[in-house]
Amino acid sequence: MAASSFRSLEATNRRETVLLVGAFILLFGALGFGLDIAAHDVAIVDGHLVGFPVLTIAALIFASVQSIVSYYSGASLVLLSVHATPLTPYTNQHQILLDVINEMATAARMPVPKVYLIDDPSPNAFATGRDPNHSVICVTQGLVEEMDREELQGVIGHEMSHIADYDIRTMMMIAVMVGGIAMLSDFAYRWMFWGGFGGRGRSSNNRDNQATALITVAVIVLAAVAPIFSQLLAMAVSRQREYLADASSVEFTRNPRALLRALQHIARIESPLKAGTAGTGHLFIVNPREGIREDDEGFFANLFSTHPPLSRRIARLQALLGAVPPRATDASAGANT
Repeated sequence: MAASSFRSLEATNRRETVLLVGAFILLFGALGFGLDIAAHDVAIVDGHLVGFPVLTIAALIFASVQSIVSYYSGASLVLLSVHATPLTPYTNQHQILLDVINEMATAARMPVPKVYLIDDPSPNAFATGRDPNHSVICVTQGLVEEMDREELQGVIGHEMSHIADYDIRTMMMIAVMVGGIAMLSDFAYRWMFWGGFGGRGRSSNNRDNQATALITVAVIVLAAVAPIFSQLLAMAVSRQREYLADASSVEFTRNPRALLRALQHIARIESPLKAGTAGTGHLFIVNPREGIREDDEGFFANLFSTHPPLSRRIARLQALLGAVPPRATDASAGANT
C-alpha cells in the first residue's frame, strides 16, 4: 500500500477518533448534568436553569482525563485487563512467532511491535497502541500452539494492518472509554434511584417541577442505555475495519491462503477466551467471548456482533483464490465440526 494511502487512512482514523472521543465526552457531560439535577445543584426556576453544575464539570473533567490516559496508557490498561505478559521465547514455537512478527513488520515497512502473551488455549490475537512506534501485538498461547508458520503469517499480517492503518488508536481509546461510560452510568443510575427523588429544592412552579421530572427520567434512561450505546458503537467501528485488515493481510503476506487457513482453523475450534471482556472484545481477530457459532448474517445479529460473520470473511478470502464460496449451510457445518 502506498505511503499516501497510509497517510489518508491515518487522517481518516484521526478524525474518527476525535469524533468518537467527542461523543463519549458528551455522554459523560449529560450523565453529569443528570446527577446535578438529582443532587439539586442545578434547578429549573421560572423556566431558567439556576445553580452551579458541579457534577457536570466534574464528569467533563473526568472524561477529558480519561481520554488523555487512554491515549498514552490505554495499551497498558488493555493488556492488564486481559492478563497479558511480555512474551519471552522459551520454546521454539515462541521463537517462530517472533520471527514471523519481524517478517511482517519488514513487509509492512513499520517498526517491530512489542509482543505479549495471554496464557489461554483459545487461538486469538489483537493489536493495540497509539501508533506504529508504540504498538503491541498480543497473542494467546493457543494461537502459538495451534497455528503453523503460514497461518501465523496470516494472523500477524491482519494485526499489522490494524497497526499500519492506525485502527489500534481508535479501538484502544474506545476500549478504555467504554469502561468509563459503564462505570459512570452505573453510578448515575444508582444515585438517581436511591438519592435523587427527595423533595428538597423543588420549585413552587408546577411547570418547572414537570421539566425537572422529565430531565430526571431522561437521564435515568440515558444511564441505562449509555453502556449499550457505547458497546454498539465499538462493535460497529470494529466490523468496518475487519474486512480491510483481512485484505491487507493478503497484501503483506502475498498469500491469500495464509489468513484463509488460519480463519478456517479457528472456525473448527469452539473455545471462548477466558480473559475476553465486553470492553476488549472488538480488539481481537475473532470474537473472544463465544465459541464459534453458526453465523447469522441478519441485521440484528450483525448489530450485536463485534465482528463480521466468520463464514463471510472466509468466503471473501476464498474468492481471492478463485474458489467458489461455500454455501452458508456448508460454512456453518464446517464451523461446528
